Amino acid sequence: MFRKLHELAPGGAKIEIDGVAVPVEDGESVAAVLLRQSECWARLTTSTGVRRAPYCMMGVCFECLAEVDGVQSVQTCLKQVSDGMQVNRQLGKRRSAL
Repeated sequence: MFRKLHELAPGGAKIEIDGVAVPVEDGESVAAVLLRQSECWARLTTSTGVRRAPYCMMGVCFECLAEVDGVQSVQTCLKQVSDGMQVNRQLGKRRSAL
């Protein structure tokens, strides 16, 4: 759906989205990277399981929630990427901590 206007530098930083390595650029948000994927969604709704994608990109709508480095319900539009980051799309409601 979305793409970078320029090519990413080879050998640059990478994050993993659901276990798949994805090249990223310093300073971009996790939500921007999610929107570039062929399946550009971040979470499933808690009631019907419908896919939701980043929308407002400024922390207002909460459509971009995902699990980042083991922390659930992270607003990915407000989170900058870092090399080696682990992102998992959030499937349903947040699990409570034990």
